[in-house]
Amino acid sequence: MPPSAKLVFKTLEAKGQMTQKDIIRETILPSRTVRYALNRLKEEKILIERFYFVDSRQSLYEINRCVDNALRI
Repeated sequence: MPPSAKLVFKTLEAKGQMTQKDIIRETILPSRTVRYALNRLKEEKILIERFYFVDSRQSLYEINRCVDNALRI
């Protein structure tokens, strides 16, 4: 995993569910880098993407607790 994906993972681990905008604000990474990291984590099934009812244009991201993440990161 790239360092950006690890940072996004650790941020979600510490803060819980977050939108992409929240992750960008918290990590101070460029939006393109966060999108890439989220896609990599979703490909590995480390993240779950949920519908965000407050703003339907965004998604909520959280760590998939069913997967043993320690081996993947």
